[in-house]
Amino acid sequence: MSLVPLDILKKYWGYEAFRPLQEDIIQSVLDDQPTLALLPTGGGKSICFQVPAIALEGLCLVISPLIALMRDQVDQLEDRGIKAKALYSGMSKKELDITLDNCIYGEVKFLYVSPERLQSDLFLTRARQMNFSMIAIDEAHCISQWGYDFRPPYLLIKDFIDEFSIGKVLALTATATKEVKLDITERLGMKEAQVFKKSFARKNLSYSVFHVESKLRKMLEILHNVPGSSVVYVRSRKRTGEIARILSDNRIAADHYHAGLSPDDRADKQEKWIKGSVRVMVATNAFGMGIDKPDVRSVIHLDIPDTLEAYYQEAGRAGRDEKKAYAVMLIHESDKEVLLERIEKSQVSLELLKRTYQALSNFYKLAIGSLPESSLDFDMEEFANTYNLTPLDTYNALSRLEKEGLIQMNEGFNHASRIMIRLQKEDLYRFQVSHPQLDLLIKGILRLYGGELFSQYGKVSEKELAKMLNSNPREIKGRLKMLHQYEVIDYQSAASRSQLTFLVPRLDVNALPIDGKALEDRKKLILGKAHKVLDFINDQKTCRTRMLQAYFDEITDEHCGVCDYCVNRKKRNQILLDPNELYQLVKTGGSIKLQEVMTQKKVAMEDVLDAVRPLIEEDRVKLDGDVINIKPT
Repeated sequence: MSLVPLDILKKYWGYEAFRPLQEDIIQSVLDDQPTLALLPTGGGKSICFQVPAIALEGLCLVISPLIALMRDQVDQLEDRGIKAKALYSGMSKKELDITLDNCIYGEVKFLYVSPERLQSDLFLTRARQMNFSMIAIDEAHCISQWGYDFRPPYLLIKDFIDEFSIGKVLALTATATKEVKLDITERLGMKEAQVFKKSFARKNLSYSVFHVESKLRKMLEILHNVPGSSVVYVRSRKRTGEIARILSDNRIAADHYHAGLSPDDRADKQEKWIKGSVRVMVATNAFGMGIDKPDVRSVIHLDIPDTLEAYYQEAGRAGRDEKKAYAVMLIHESDKEVLLERIEKSQVSLELLKRTYQALSNFYKLAIGSLPESSLDFDMEEFANTYNLTPLDTYNALSRLEKEGLIQMNEGFNHASRIMIRLQKEDLYRFQVSHPQLDLLIKGILRLYGGELFSQYGKVSEKELAKMLNSNPREIKGRLKMLHQYEVIDYQSAASRSQLTFLVPRLDVNALPIDGKALEDRKKLILGKAHKVLDFINDQKTCRTRMLQAYFDEITDEHCGVCDYCVNRKKRNQILLDPNELYQLVKTGGSIKLQEVMTQKKVAMEDVLDAVRPLIEEDRVKLDGDVINIKPT
């Protein structure tokens, strides 16, 4: 180990110190301890595996289900001069080969893969030639059947760890209940795991739920009263544009973002928001993952999230700089029925999965046992119309087939165009001399993207090249295609359509490895989680931070002091239960349960705890679990 963790942090990230728990987690990994890190959104999870991996000899394998997050992290590492690669659907076989070769023979420190990749014969064969220093499992809650985003391919990870004898194992997640934590450690074979858990309380983040008649009016009021950058979350792509226009009409600089944008649009919008020229981004939940913007002052939900896990992560994108920030959910009474109806429809039956899988097989004319070598263009509307499937059923069924590890969807917005130069430098020079009409483009490519394109694929922007060469993106694309036809470069244009990859050879529908009972159990679990969201929304008598902490099994009697409930209590400035009144009540029977006090005095649990706290400090009573007992004088 050539550098100590703090030196690595300073050298590559420029930070003078670690955040709480980061250094402990890193040391646990370096000490060969199986480690589970539970850090909230914005808590710096990636540092926890990136720093020790740089300190170690060999390649760090990072498992992640999120293609966009993989790409963002690879880009960030390479911007810091750290070699990193990712494997994802949509890559050509040649690009896969070159990427895997770089991981075997090059100086690549990080390889990001989806869990589904662990069942690929090509990857497994090449992985046997790699020197793994450690494995990091991001979004580790996906391994648990009790989690909100269970993905069966995560169950392959333990076998991979065992086969390759990987000694350093780090699992990371932002959200995990008690059952999920136990599942993670057991299913990854992490015996005597070191568990590091940062409090789910965010002292600077104020949670509020407002029941309103007009969400738009309240949203405008919040944005006028809370200056600074903001994210407004909605459920549908169409609404992102509608809400952004309303904000713009009200002189608030706003834009919209969703999964259907072109690569250039996505990058432009994101950059403008990060730099502050756009104040408010109206987005679906596709936005925010992996984006490092610490000064977001408000996150507003116009639609109810499906789970408290999702809400906590999305709301947690506010106030990462530790300064005061606001997470606001705006509720109309009808929203509650909409949530339950949406959850009900999103949980697909085994029959629908079989029908959709068979339709896919017919759509691409795949025989049983066949496996396409590359990703296939996919038009969801055309597919649904061809086989008389509703758009919603199609989307939900494909999402479930993806989580089961049978297919992978890869929308064009997820990646930029990529090229690699196929000729040697001398041959390229001769080509330039004999094709002067393409000479300036080749020079522009080399000037912007460098000589690494001779040995590996690199991202290119047709818009950047057009600007440099005083041309337009369409013309540049045409010339790049011409260079591809001349076999000067391998040009993979950013997909304008979604793409679909079959991850395993086509199966007979009656042999699909999907348990019908498990689907029904999962439906009950997800509906239960939706009801927990409704409990959070409906509860007007409890500190919201404490509600979230309790959901994640972090029990405390401390109020946050900044949520809507706590602020209203301060405004009322009233003591709903006097400590002396409580003392007399306890003294009468010698003891009393907290719940009984709430019932008798018609107050909230916070009011009981507020009254009992000074009595404990004065040594007049003691609290044993949920029972208040008189202390003998």
